[in-house]
Amino acid sequence: MRKIVLTLVTLVACSSAVFSQTRLNRQFQEYVHKYKDIAIEEMKRYGIPASITLAQGILESAAGNSDLCRKGNNHFGIKCHGWAGRTVYHDDDETQECFRAYETARESFEDHSKFLASSQRYSRLFKLSRTDYSGWAHGLKECGYATNPQYAQKLIQLIELYQLHQYDSPSTKHRKTTRSGAANEHPIRIYNKNLYIVARRGDTFKSIAEEVGISYRKLAKYNERSHKDVLSEGDIIYLKKKQKRADKAFKNTFHVVKVGESMYSIAQQYGIRLKSLYKKNRLDADYQLKVGDRLLVY
Repeated sequence: MRKIVLTLVTLVACSSAVFSQTRLNRQFQEYVHKYKDIAIEEMKRYGIPASITLAQGILESAAGNSDLCRKGNNHFGIKCHGWAGRTVYHDDDETQECFRAYETARESFEDHSKFLASSQRYSRLFKLSRTDYSGWAHGLKECGYATNPQYAQKLIQLIELYQLHQYDSPSTKHRKTTRSGAANEHPIRIYNKNLYIVARRGDTFKSIAEEVGISYRKLAKYNERSHKDVLSEGDIIYLKKKQKRADKAFKNTFHVVKVGESMYSIAQQYGIRLKSLYKKNRLDADYQLKVGDRLLVY
């Protein structure tokens, strides 16, 4: 199975790329809206959770923007493996490997279902409940669908962030579109292998948690704050646990402390854990930060 072309959790974006990341978020939303009905149909026929199908489609096809998808409607990176139909060639683990090509996206989704259902390698997954997206995600990785060690986590993060698991129970009433991009929703941005939003006036951890589908207590914990804290306009709120160091772009560089900055605000700026920032600079928790201090962030 080919490597993931583009993912939410591995994409590293600096502040200059915020616009493109917001656009990327819209592409993910549009992909879900466009293909959720097909994913539900396939789930009813084969038993594969619709959430898993959608998350794999986003990862493997870069939300429909990969070369394989554009040239051959291949949404899941499935190689030829004795395929008798149309093919396309693409550099993957080796140069110019053979991949299956389809006339329509629906054919790709159906072949993905057949590929999993007909292979002994994945047979144990079909013993899982179709609402057990976590089990399916880890099972796909363990069965060798992808070589990336974080593959299961990537699927789960997409499913939970976009609430794709709602499509695993199609008999229930769904929202019109998961994370539809309505005007009152916060744009989701990506930085240092994390997702974040910028708080607006009146936001609380509870209101943000309701919007993004994450426990408000967990959301506060990710940001190293109390869930009772009052948020200020402009606060950066990360949607998962922060990294231990900044993006590689800041390797061998220092952050020079400016007026009004704190260890916490600097940690949030770079998307790193406060404890890691102290440890990296060999500072005690009661250290009084001074303007002009030079801090390692990577």
